[in-house]
Amino acid sequence: MDNTPSISRYLFNLLRRLMFLWVRTTVQGQMPLQFGDAVDPKKPIIYVLRSRSQSDLLVLEQECIKAGLPRPYETFKGTDLNEQHSYFFLTKPEGLILQRERMYNSPRLIRMVQSVTKNPNTDVQVVPVQVFWGRAPQKEESALKLLFAWNYNVGSRFKKFLAILFHGRQTMIHFNAPMSLREIVDEGQDEARTLRKINRILRVHFRQLHTSVNGPDLSHRRTLVNSLVQSEVIQRAIETEVKEKGISEEQATLKARMYANEIASDYSYSAVRFMEMLLTWFWNKIYSGVKVNHVEPVRELAKSHEIVYLPCHRSHIDYLLLSYVLHHHGLQIPHIAAGINLNMPVVGSLLRRGGAFFIRRTFKGNQLYSNVFHEYLHTLFTRGFPTEFFAEGGRSRTGRTLKLKTGMLSIMLRSYLRSNQKPLALIPVYIGYEKVLEAGTYMSELRGKKKKKESPLDIVRTLGALKDSFGEAFVNFGEPLLLNDFMDQEQPGWREQEYDQDYRPKWLKQATNSLGEEIACRINNAAAINSVNIVSAVLLSTPRQALGEEELVQLINGINTLIAKVPYSDNITHPDLDGRAMLQQVEQLKMVERKSDSLGDLICLNERNAVLMTYYRNNILHLLAIPAFICRLFAHSHKYTRSEIMSYCNNFYPYLKAELFIRWSVEELEGVVNQWLVALEEAGLLNRDGDTFIRPDSSSTEFITLMVLSRAMQQPLERFFVVVSLLLRNGSGNIDPEELEKQSKDMAQRLSILHGLNAPEFFDKTLFRHFIGELQARELVEIDEHGKLTFGDQIVLMANDSRRLLPSEMRHSIRQVTTNQAPEPVANSSASKPEKSENETAQKQDQSESATEKKSEVEVEH
Repeated sequence: MDNTPSISRYLFNLLRRLMFLWVRTTVQGQMPLQFGDAVDPKKPIIYVLRSRSQSDLLVLEQECIKAGLPRPYETFKGTDLNEQHSYFFLTKPEGLILQRERMYNSPRLIRMVQSVTKNPNTDVQVVPVQVFWGRAPQKEESALKLLFAWNYNVGSRFKKFLAILFHGRQTMIHFNAPMSLREIVDEGQDEARTLRKINRILRVHFRQLHTSVNGPDLSHRRTLVNSLVQSEVIQRAIETEVKEKGISEEQATLKARMYANEIASDYSYSAVRFMEMLLTWFWNKIYSGVKVNHVEPVRELAKSHEIVYLPCHRSHIDYLLLSYVLHHHGLQIPHIAAGINLNMPVVGSLLRRGGAFFIRRTFKGNQLYSNVFHEYLHTLFTRGFPTEFFAEGGRSRTGRTLKLKTGMLSIMLRSYLRSNQKPLALIPVYIGYEKVLEAGTYMSELRGKKKKKESPLDIVRTLGALKDSFGEAFVNFGEPLLLNDFMDQEQPGWREQEYDQDYRPKWLKQATNSLGEEIACRINNAAAINSVNIVSAVLLSTPRQALGEEELVQLINGINTLIAKVPYSDNITHPDLDGRAMLQQVEQLKMVERKSDSLGDLICLNERNAVLMTYYRNNILHLLAIPAFICRLFAHSHKYTRSEIMSYCNNFYPYLKAELFIRWSVEELEGVVNQWLVALEEAGLLNRDGDTFIRPDSSSTEFITLMVLSRAMQQPLERFFVVVSLLLRNGSGNIDPEELEKQSKDMAQRLSILHGLNAPEFFDKTLFRHFIGELQARELVEIDEHGKLTFGDQIVLMANDSRRLLPSEMRHSIRQVTTNQAPEPVANSSASKPEKSENETAQKQDQSESATEKKSEVEVEH
């Protein structure tokens, strides 16, 4: 390199410094030296920019200086090459006023291909780089497109000046994985074909990157609505509406247009920029940080796939947080399905401009609305717009991932069957908070308070919470699900059929249900474990929700270490803090209380926080399910053989899996249980004598840890016992599913009062409904011709197994109701006689075990 800068180099650097007095940049993708094996530091690098632009080159030069990379304005030296600079452009401008970019073979690229061809031992690494000055997607059929489309085909110095002026502080630069000229030259084609292939690869790459960042061109909202109403599908729906409702075609058309306007988003880049600035302030004010993990695979898929984001739903701010994260990481903001209840004055308009489209809670009885909505979604999918919807249907009030409602998934699948030219990738997203804004409201609703209707005043109430600290927020992207692969596995031969908008194949419902379960599991597979999760899991598992500080820190460390011993998923993230630091974080959030006396400090939960903390424990309950269930076996028995442990796990795992969306199949269970037995033995929570496992001495710290961990699964097992006991109480063929669900909820509420259970989700009726449904799915109960539940002796066996895993006081309370208030037995009930003998045996066993359990409880408490 020439040590004496030329005049042009001096002016170039001066211009760079002047420009960066105003311009601010962010870098997306990996820098060339971060691509690992993809980059050889011994081989020369040349950069390629799509369009001829001095300002883009200045940005690239600045970022390379900051990162310590070879600079594009430096000379390029190869085996027999000595180029003045280390960059080339893919296109060159044509025209004087409205310049257009034309593809051409850069002379510098031609010389490099010739050099690599002539010298077999040389190679050149081509690094594509694209600079985005603002990120407004183009508008179709817009006269302004030609004047202000500075991110894509048309360019001029004046327009680039405007881009720098208006968007210079939101400039983004993408570095991409290098391309080896040697690999392409070695294919043995002539020089012309080699150059065409290089240009084609780079052209496709830049187009895909542009789409992933800015999305496809947007239609003006009026144009989109017109195209929807005039489409063949909606025209047929209008004809049907005219015939069925007896209205004129004009009235039906106006109604369809009204529905389209009610639904459609109205994306505005200015609104997005406003929200970006507002949300940056909001996250910094209310949260101490937003941690994002595993976004790189999504960025790569967005270049070649249509993307549908499927996040869990914990808070009203979920969609704001996810859109903010995607925009910040250089991805296009998706079109988001929002409930019509959010289409409020001011708020609804802002959400619509941020990409939200609105959906009614039900389409029942309104076929025209259903057709308009289906066609709108089909338009989004087929045009390649990224979309987002909350498949749970509503916010989780319990902190668990809810059973997915399959309506939107079914619409998506039917649309994909109609047109699948571009592959579709589903991205599960786990969104977590150390402290959720609506936690207090959720607890009130679970206790029976009516859900409050959304109001613009909610914003004022939210602003009132800004004085509090809410810790960190987490966005973890889960393992993408490629829909083609899923359909090939679920329904081989699906590609060979022809589909239209009205055709629903018989297998669609089962495929949609399987897809929902898989997505729910993948959301859980990406859970973000935080300090509040761990502390709540420990404190809620102590008899009085209180522990000495040192004991609590020891238990936090123990359980956190244990979770890491058998990794649940590669997408799970763990806190990088020790137990004391985690406790300090939770204290700063004012979620625990500290009480001091002469013997040391106690950490405890008041009544309100004891309820709130169940929400955060439930976030990670699926991670604890298998080890906690194993520990539950040893809470009341001294030892078990491996085969006995496996028998209990096989009996109960399907129901725990269905409730908590645990990732492992029933066939994988044995291997996972054996891994956990090894981990529990290594942690000292179990001792082993041959093939028999023995719990530790009841006075040891390990026994206390085992008991604390075991209580994580106590309440699900109590709910199971409530349902099967009430089934036996009513007798086979005497109760329908709805009445059983109601009785189970009432029983759970009674137990929560009797035993002081500060966990409103314990009597959440949806959990009972899903358990009853799972009993039906596994054919332990069936519905007869009268709509009543019938069952056999397997329910008695399940009641026996459940009873052995519960504390004697809880068993006694349930038996008090199910035995003393039992109706007259039905003559033909297959379970009435076994129930009596089972009750008598159970009561004797309860008495014999009660003293041992009370002794264990006292030891744990102290």
